[in-house]
Amino acid sequence: MRASSLCHADRSQLLIVDIQDKLANVMPEKILAQLLANTNILLQAASELTIPIIHTEQYPQGLGITHAAIQANIPGKAIEKTCFSSCGADGMGDHIADETRDQWIILGMEAHICVTQTCMDLLSKNKTVIIVADGVCSRTKANYNNAIARMRQAGAIVANTESVLFEWLGDATHSQFKTLSKLIR
Repeated sequence: MRASSLCHADRSQLLIVDIQDKLANVMPEKILAQLLANTNILLQAASELTIPIIHTEQYPQGLGITHAAIQANIPGKAIEKTCFSSCGADGMGDHIADETRDQWIILGMEAHICVTQTCMDLLSKNKTVIIVADGVCSRTKANYNNAIARMRQAGAIVANTESVLFEWLGDATHSQFKTLSKLIR
């Protein structure tokens, strides 16, 4: 693995895509619980490591607001959109936290729709995209598997919550190691 394929706290932005009430209600319960827990782990770590956090809501009038289980850890207001890609005309646009950061760590729903379209758009802009496999979901396992395969084939890196966290830390001597490693125990 190339060093640039690892997550670096000083190069990352965390993107939370459409983890909303009505979408959550149709997800498999066990997978949803894992997604919410892992999203909170990376939100807390990103906050401690001063990694910019962006989050979107797909048509909140119809799909509800950001899920209550993660709201407390998300700074700022959601970017409301109707485009499926978070990079669409009404998506992130001017809201990108830091143009100098080229790594996009993505969690969200649904893997095969909004997450995949966002991933493809970011890849087309020559960004490094890291999909957190245990932080994205779809209503069906087949759609999830297809999405992960498509994004990987297109050039996204597929990782997991613990890998992202420990790559951000980089070393057990990191000043935040003891605090943040407790998030996964």
